Amino acid sequence: MRPRSASVPPDAVHHPIFARFYARFSLAAEEQAGIAARRKELLAGLSGRVIEIGAGNGLNFAHYPAAVSEVVAIEPERSLRALALEAASKVEVPVDVVPGVAESLPVKGESFDAAVLSLVLCSVRDAPRALAEVRRVLRPGGELRFFEHGRADTPGMARAQRLLDRTVWPRLFGGCHTARSAVAALEDAGFRLGPYARFRVPERGIAMPTSYCVLGVAHRPFDEV
Repeated sequence: MRPRSASVPPDAVHHPIFARFYARFSLAAEEQAGIAARRKELLAGLSGRVIEIGAGNGLNFAHYPAAVSEVVAIEPERSLRALALEAASKVEVPVDVVPGVAESLPVKGESFDAAVLSLVLCSVRDAPRALAEVRRVLRPGGELRFFEHGRADTPGMARAQRLLDRTVWPRLFGGCHTARSAVAALEDAGFRLGPYARFRVPERGIAMPTSYCVLGVAHRPFDEV
């Protein structure tokens, strides 16, 4: 099924050099670094209406289960969004790729059964505001699936990450920050954490600043005022 969004409008978020690098690197990492298996694990068991924030080039789309009735995929970078539109046209689950930023999602409140954050919290400009938006658009009790890289568990690499984040890394890699903690950010935003697991990507070999990952589940509380 082809997505309803048939064109890629211009917007303020445009990192063409990084987008080309990311598109090539992410495709190679799918099998070589085991990312495809992690995507499948991330999305297993989802159903109903899902919003994916920061869809990139659409590599999650092929892993959504048939019980998902619709995916609204938000991607601010126009080159990556064009690739996501192409990916959406090749999958069975209906995927609507739309422009937008995590800090101001262009959808109604409490309109989704689940939300997906996949390697995106590292690069949002305002993580607390973005997560507040995720809470807004999820129904009470709605599920958040997350797969993020972040702060290392070794002091030496953690120091290196902080140095990189203050200097060259965000400029080179489309606003990415290596030392953020997804779990802490979710807790601070008021989500109720479910099970999650930490691991390295790749599991063997030399660790990179982006090797320290976490995958898990959280929920918007039912008892919000």
